[in-house]
Amino acid sequence: MQLRLDALDAHLSKSLGTLYVIAGNEHLLALEAADKIRRAARNNGYTERDVLVVERYFKWGELQAANQSQSLFGDKKLIELRIPTGKPGKDGGKALQEYAADLNPDNLTIISLPKLDFATQKTAWVNALQQAGVYIDIPMVERHQLPGWIGTRLSAQQQSADKQSLDFIAERVEGNLLAAHQEIQKLGLLHPPGQLSFEQVHDAVLNVARYDVFKLNEAMLSGDVPRFTRMINGLKGEGEALPLVLWAVAEELRTLLKLKSGMEQGKPLQAMLKEYRIWGPRERLMAPALQRVTLRTLQTALQEAAQIDKMIKGLRTKIFAGDPWDALSQVGLTIARRP
Repeated sequence: MQLRLDALDAHLSKSLGTLYVIAGNEHLLALEAADKIRRAARNNGYTERDVLVVERYFKWGELQAANQSQSLFGDKKLIELRIPTGKPGKDGGKALQEYAADLNPDNLTIISLPKLDFATQKTAWVNALQQAGVYIDIPMVERHQLPGWIGTRLSAQQQSADKQSLDFIAERVEGNLLAAHQEIQKLGLLHPPGQLSFEQVHDAVLNVARYDVFKLNEAMLSGDVPRFTRMINGLKGEGEALPLVLWAVAEELRTLLKLKSGMEQGKPLQAMLKEYRIWGPRERLMAPALQRVTLRTLQTALQEAAQIDKMIKGLRTKIFAGDPWDALSQVGLTIARRP
């Protein structure tokens, strides 16, 4: 069965299954979910614990052996299987199907996976785990959800903050949910329950953001100039490979150019979004971005991206001089800024 993360507490208060699968890339939320299941298991007499990690030379017989072995004292056992890659391989997929079909009622199993891609989600072993156990798909906390998430966490420790303060914290911890959790806990230690002032938040919260190359395009498409600038500077400061950042921006420019050209030819945007397989947050951001830029702007931006590529390779260009990071920032800002 599929279970929403926010329904886990209610589920564990009523019953305890024999198999739980936790899949997701938000490591803090995945860890908290696993901790809740472990706590419930201990309270129900699962005193022994086996932890198996699927690495290069992992032997799947170890999983079956752990499932079949009996405790010396007759205690119930918690088995944790961690698959960091989310790719168990052919033998592993078969072993997981067999395991799901023959669960030991004296054991409770937690299987931890990263976020699975679309193709992997359709495999037989994933389907077998979903049918036999409780499958928890951990959602990503997107940037626009982060202030609300922080507010909820503050509320849980009997504190609150205004929108300015929540936005400030979100800016400082973007892309680093574990750091966000730590900063929220720090506020709980530094200040008593109640309303936090902006000054208290500002003085306590550090800049611990981690920026994702592929979130940079989201800031550019949404027209969030401060966030785009902050992310470019952050990626540069973190030593991210500039060719990768340039590639990500240039690919987005090519997509925008295709869509804008199609629109000027009378093609419906929704049909093109489907054709180019654009969905999720990007789909919602495309229409406002396309209204903000002209065909000529996109053509020029793509030409300038080609010049930046030359700069990275040490070649001279007629358009830019100096730091290629600054040049890339200029290109991105022409798309992000409103005319």
